[in-house]
Amino acid sequence: MKKSTLHPAVKITFSLAFIAALTLSYFAYRWYTRSGGRTAEVLATIRNPSKHPEWHIAAGSVCNQAPFSMPTDGFIGFIWGDSFRPGHKHQGLDIFGGADPGVTPVYAAYPGYLSRLPDWKSSVIIRIPSDPLNPGRQIWTYYTHMANPNGDSYIAEAFPPGTSEVFVEAGTLLGYQGNYSGDPNNPTGVHLHFSIVKDEGSGNFSNELKIDNTYDPTPYLGMPLNAKENPAQVPVCAQPEETS
Repeated sequence: MKKSTLHPAVKITFSLAFIAALTLSYFAYRWYTRSGGRTAEVLATIRNPSKHPEWHIAAGSVCNQAPFSMPTDGFIGFIWGDSFRPGHKHQGLDIFGGADPGVTPVYAAYPGYLSRLPDWKSSVIIRIPSDPLNPGRQIWTYYTHMANPNGDSYIAEAFPPGTSEVFVEAGTLLGYQGNYSGDPNNPTGVHLHFSIVKDEGSGNFSNELKIDNTYDPTPYLGMPLNAKENPAQVPVCAQPEETS
């Protein structure tokens, strides 16, 4: 009996499909081993906030003599450089308080000058003229998701839309954790997104949506908050043991 043979074009198609499957599997594996394991555990804890009480960090906590204090209560579920999907890198921290929207307070992590653009429903940004880790360099701290799914703001009344350059001390109440995403039909989980934003060079803040425009928050908060260096663990405020 004569053996059947595949047409060369079919062989090429199968080969390309096999290569594409291998490539997809490789990147899926890289995603999972980089932050997928943490993502699965974090999502389970968001559904059951009492699952990991040891992860909870109190607002105002200062870890390992870092310059910034914890800006809100909760656990840090997603960190700088985490990947929720292949090709994506998270540009800040997501801190989950475990309560309903509008309940968990958000505070300034460091003194500076607060602004809220006229169209910002859930966000404020604080200009820090001199970076405590690099004196003379201007940086910004950004706080967002402080509204409900419909865009009703949870930002403190002291900072209405259009607020510009109002000085705030560390620990000033900024608002409350919310779940605003811009789409009422697709709210985020209740949390605060916090990031440290670069100055764009002429006194304004850079586009926070790009990770290259933000700084690794690890040294500012004294915890392992870089996904490249901490691919699997949820960071906690562990103080170094005292030596006798």
